[in-house]
Amino acid sequence: MITVRIEPDNEVKTLEKINTTQQLLTRLNLLSTQALIIRGEELLTPDRRIGQGDELVVRKVVSLG
Repeated sequence: MITVRIEPDNEVKTLEKINTTQQLLTRLNLLSTQALIIRGEELLTPDRRIGQGDELVVRKVVSLG
């Protein structure tokens, strides 16, 4: 199980059976261009593996251009 904090919504979710950041984005209905995935001090790309017990931050990105 992983714990995900979604910003700026301040929503916390726990999810199971997630192995990659791409699977996480898919489960959250986001594209890789719509959010940053952060584990500790590290930004994760969509191909990175995540493990059970990870605590992640999903920071939604918006373009105001």
